[in-house]
Amino acid sequence: MSLPALPVVALLSLLAAGEPAVSAVGPIGVTVADVDRSVGFFTGVLGFEKVSEAEVSGPEWERLQGVFPVRARLARLRLGEESVELTEYLAPRGAPMPLDSRGNDRWFQHVAIVVRDMEAAYALLRKHRVGHASSGPQRLPDWNPSAGGIEAFYFRDPDGHFLELIQFPPGKGDPRWQRPTGRLFLGIDHTAIVVEDTEASLRFYRDVLGMRVAGESENHGDEQEHLNGVFGARLRITALRAASGPGIELLEYLAPRDGRPRPAGARANDLLHWQTDLVASDLRALDARLAAARAAFVSPGPVRLASSPLGFSSGLLVGDPDGHVLRIVERSASSGSH
Repeated sequence: MSLPALPVVALLSLLAAGEPAVSAVGPIGVTVADVDRSVGFFTGVLGFEKVSEAEVSGPEWERLQGVFPVRARLARLRLGEESVELTEYLAPRGAPMPLDSRGNDRWFQHVAIVVRDMEAAYALLRKHRVGHASSGPQRLPDWNPSAGGIEAFYFRDPDGHFLELIQFPPGKGDPRWQRPTGRLFLGIDHTAIVVEDTEASLRFYRDVLGMRVAGESENHGDEQEHLNGVFGARLRITALRAASGPGIELLEYLAPRDGRPRPAGARANDLLHWQTDLVASDLRALDARLAAARAAFVSPGPVRLASSPLGFSSGLLVGDPDGHVLRIVERSASSGSH
């Protein structure tokens, strides 16, 4: 999927008209093969709490998700202030996760789960025989002013999705990660996506959706290679934030440049599929803004739901320049925070 630069005149016109930016990020969704198995993994190993479950079907969900004929089970899980949404498509079943998925492929996405004690968290994952993606926890070097002292580890869930543990040293990350607590797993700091071109992604996330750049870094070296599982890895990293919720982190591999694009024809029921919720106060206005930017829609446009089992009254799916999928929603008045 390609997204051309939004013409400056059109962008200024939209901004002058007061078109709303997204106000929040989350939950972060992922398609799984067996929702019960995945709930067991996230709650039994990673400390999440199951907060709701729903089963959806019918024309409105088919238009929203771009899958036909659809019936899906969804479970929402919370860790601290953040949530993930696990979706199992009972019909139609999608394609399995590509067995050779790599950290620099452009369908890569993960959530970064903040831990209080990396050594203890890694030992717990080893006890549960969780699959490695990194060779082991890595402490990023002090020469890197943005990332020095951060400890991180990539691993896999039962379907092969990448996940990350991350521990921030004092002075880095959100100050709430430093609050005294007896909990080992604290919350979700961000979701990371691999992109081909940071500038093209910024035109989408910053200029069209209104997210702000919260930090930038260029990471390389032995620790980064072993963290990502990519030999010779050199990354340009750009952190984006809305007013609330986890961040969205853009990972552009400056080297190696051999990451593969999202497979043509991939759909929401395929196991490589992630979708990140963004909240907008006026979905139709944002839909017009996306259309003016020639965004790649999955839904035909905003879809209004007869009921709101997931806490939103209408939504649409749209792809970013690399095909990462966003579900932009307008929450129902009674939904509160999810």
